[in-house]
Amino acid sequence: MNKKQGQNKRLILMREENVTKALFKLGIPMVVSMLVVALYNVVDTYFVSSLGTQQVGAVSVAFPLSLYFSGIGLTFGVGGASYISRLLGAKENKKVNEVAATSLYTSLIIGMILVIMVLVFLTPILKFMGATDTILPYAKCYAVIFTISMLFSTANVTAGNLAISQGASNITLRAMISGSVLNMILDPLLIYTLNMGVKGAAIATLISQIITSLIYIWFFFGENSYIHIGISNFKLKLDIYSQVIKIGISMMLLQFLTGFSMSLISRTASYYGDEAVAAMGIVLRIVTLGTNVVFGFMKGFQPMAGFNYGAKNYTRLREVTRISVKLTTIYCVLWTLVVVLFANQIVSLLSNDTNVIAIAEKALKANTIMFFTFGFQFAYSTLYLSIGRALWGGVLNIGRQGLFLIPVILLLPKFFQLNGVIYAQPVADIITTIITIVLAIKIEKELINLRQEKFQN
Repeated sequence: MNKKQGQNKRLILMREENVTKALFKLGIPMVVSMLVVALYNVVDTYFVSSLGTQQVGAVSVAFPLSLYFSGIGLTFGVGGASYISRLLGAKENKKVNEVAATSLYTSLIIGMILVIMVLVFLTPILKFMGATDTILPYAKCYAVIFTISMLFSTANVTAGNLAISQGASNITLRAMISGSVLNMILDPLLIYTLNMGVKGAAIATLISQIITSLIYIWFFFGENSYIHIGISNFKLKLDIYSQVIKIGISMMLLQFLTGFSMSLISRTASYYGDEAVAAMGIVLRIVTLGTNVVFGFMKGFQPMAGFNYGAKNYTRLREVTRISVKLTTIYCVLWTLVVVLFANQIVSLLSNDTNVIAIAEKALKANTIMFFTFGFQFAYSTLYLSIGRALWGGVLNIGRQGLFLIPVILLLPKFFQLNGVIYAQPVADIITTIITIVLAIKIEKELINLRQEKFQN
């Protein structure tokens, strides 16, 4: 298959293919890749856990840093991808390369600035994020190298979303799996064989991110990409930034608020000992396994939604949305049942400290009990963002992990101590679900009206 045929096939997939088949073709590669990344985080914790509770706490405290960097990558990746999908659907191909190149290089520049800022203020940042006096030395050792690796991660997140926008989710799958599998191989080698401890885990992450970057470079500068990101296409144009940022800003807020809420959880948990910090860190990684499946599937939903909205195919857009909600909800219900039934066995794999296990088991069940609503929540937040509705898409996107969660974390522990930390997430989920129902009804009515107007004209 030549370059032109490959590009046309990807566009036909979004425009004409059976909806369920198209969603699986676009979404499953991303589900697998997101699962591998989440599994890496769990495996990473598994290897580090053998070093001790403080080491697990160190990795848990430093982990939210990755969300700030991925927030930059997602701002320009999701924002750029949403704009590109709509441009492709409307057959406005002239701007595609400029949008892609501008998105990628801007995220890289901002990522470099953020790396410098974090390294300069690393100690106070880690203390704010919940590092106790006993955890801090390990957290600093890990975070220096980990932060440098996040520069590559920022570019990788942006590049992955730009690849998905043209229907090339297989490239993102290949890049993410290659880096994550390499990371899993390097972890035990560097941590134990070379006796590097938590520093070895950080070096493994750095190497894997570099390899992932090389795969994206090979794709975008090769002949198989519909989009080209040569430096000559980098344009400082206000119209490009306005379109990209108005969608992407909600992803930045989501990641920043998620990172802040995770740090707030660790900080609040630190009042109850290193065991509580380690336990909540373990829970967040397990929960990420579940959420990343939905995130991955929605990365397949996003280009189809944006493309068909741009093409004014509102019937297909509603069908894509309906099937996406159905499939993700079925998955979320199954995940909830598995986690609730086997919570003790799951957390026991990641710690041999009985106090950590007791706290983590309770927290895992609490954090999962409302998970059956997550597919519904994220489908409509993705829909709003994909069609350029930044305000309400942003509210839905940042609600669960930030807008509603942070006030709950600040309030509940005052009355319920550690239980307040543990039950903060389900309370935030209830609020988010109620608001999603209202906005889902609103957008469905609007799409029906747009479909009727199209036929009348």
